[in-house]
Amino acid sequence: EKPQGREKPHKCLECGKGFSFWRSSTLWGHQRIHTGERPYECSECGKRFRSSSDLLRHERIHTDERPFRCPDCGKGFKENSSLVMHRRTHTGERPYKCPKCGKSFSSSSHLTRHQRRH
Repeated sequence: EKPQGREKPHKCLECGKGFSFWRSSTLWGHQRIHTGERPYECSECGKRFRSSSDLLRHERIHTDERPFRCPDCGKGFKENSSLVMHRRTHTGERPYKCPKCGKSFSSSSHLTRHQRRH
């Protein structure tokens, strides 16, 4: 749930989505969804992206760079989200609970797969 009281006074003129603070990169990046603009190009393969952060994440597929390290076992990951998922193997955390039977899962995709079997 989102924190209460956070106003979002800056609105996208196309869809009305609100932003809580004015950062041109945030709003402009969002507006590129509507315009289709992809100004950031991968120098390796030519694929284009809406944001510089998306380009940086993509560029790791062309290298073996794995900057996100597990503090428990040292395994490296290209994306922080992959590290977060991996850490659950060490902690046993299962934050996704089936509302039908109560079984818990470490990822939303595992919960979704489980729910299809009900």
